[in-house]
Amino acid sequence: MIKNKKIVAISGSIREGSSNTNILKALIAFIPEGIDYSIYNGIKELPHFNPDIDRTEPPAVVKDFRKMLDESHALIICTPEYAKSVPGVLKNALEWLVSSAELYKKPVAVITASPSISGGDKAHESLLLTLGMLDTTVVKNGSLLIPSVGTKFNDDATLKDESTKKALTSLINSLLDEINN
Repeated sequence: MIKNKKIVAISGSIREGSSNTNILKALIAFIPEGIDYSIYNGIKELPHFNPDIDRTEPPAVVKDFRKMLDESHALIICTPEYAKSVPGVLKNALEWLVSSAELYKKPVAVITASPSISGGDKAHESLLLTLGMLDTTVVKNGSLLIPSVGTKFNDDATLKDESTKKALTSLINSLLDEINN
C-alpha cells in the first residue's frame, strides 16, 4: 500500500461548475487512503508570466505554487480545449515553471475533457508538448481524452459514465504505480 505520498491536481478551467474541475473532484473516489490528494485552485491568482520578474524576485503566490509542486510526488492536470489549445490561465501557470525544476521528471497524468466529440485533441497535444519542454514524466496510460464531457455527469455533477470511470481508474492506477517505484 502506498502511503505518505502527495498528488496535486490542477484544472485548466477556472469557470464555476467546470466539468474539468468536477472530474478532478470525482477522482477522489479512486485515490486510496494514505494518499494526500488536493486540487490547487490558485492558477487564477498567478500574475502574467514575466521573465524579468522571475529573474529578480518572483511574487509570493508564484513561490507558493512552486513549493507546493516541489513537495508533491505527482501531478494531474485536467483541462478543456479553448481555441484549439490549452486555456491561457493554465499555459501561464506552466510558464512560471519553465525556469525552475519543480516538475523535472515528476510523474504527470493528463486529462483533456471537452464538449466536442474530438475530446480536445489539439489542447491535449499542446499540453503534452509543454509538459515535454518541462521535462516531466507523463506516465504510461496516464493520458486520457474525454469527449462529449457534458454527457458523462448527472445534474448534481457526479460522474455517471462507466467507461469514463474505468478510464480514470486506470489512469490513477498508472500514476500510483509510477510514484510507488
